[in-house]
Order: sequence, then C-alpha cells, then structure tokens
Amino acid sequence: MRPEDRDLSYIWDMLQAARDIVSFIEGKNFNKFEKDKLTRFAVERQLLVIGEAANHLSDGFQAAHAAIPWKRIIGLRNILAHDYGEILTERVWFTALHHIPELISQIEPLIPKKKA
Repeated sequence: MRPEDRDLSYIWDMLQAARDIVSFIEGKNFNKFEKDKLTRFAVERQLLVIGEAANHLSDGFQAAHAAIPWKRIIGLRNILAHDYGEILTERVWFTALHHIPELISQIEPLIPKKKA
C-alpha cells in the first residue's frame, strides 16, 4: 500500500471513530454521561482509536495538515491507554462534546469523495 493510501486509511478510521463518539453522546448531558459507564467506555475506546490512527500517520501528512493538533490527539490516547488513574471524565466529555466535532470538520475534507 502506498504511504498516501495508508494515511487516508488512518484518516478514514479517525473519521468513523469520531462520528461514533458524536452518536454515542447525542442527547446526553454531562450528568447522564458520567453515570453511564457503557457510554463513557465506548467514547474512551473511540478516542483511543483516533489517537492510535493519528500516531500512525506519516510525518509528511501531519506536517501538511498542521492545523490539526496531532500531538494533543496522540497525547490523549496515551493518557487513556496508560494513566488509568488520571482519566478525568470531565476531560473526556469536553473532548467528545467540543473537540470531536471540530476534528470531524477538519478531517472530512481530507477524504476524497467517490465519483458517481
């Protein structure tokens, strides 16, 4: 697989995970999210997917799209994966509610549209 195809594959994975997060929290407020362990764990898992995919993107791709906070995305993945005691529900909620829709708007245009 060509490097540019690999990068697009990772971006597609990120987009799907981000869309899942949006659907998981739809209609919820923080109190419901905090009490709903299944939803919290599902959101955390998709954040891991996003961070892992971002970590595998080529340096050239990341540099070409420097407006996307790759290091922060990967950093959150590392916290979720390794610092179990440090996972703050408020941070996960804020990320899901505010940063994920922004990320979607940044990466959607990076995926070529299929020709009809």
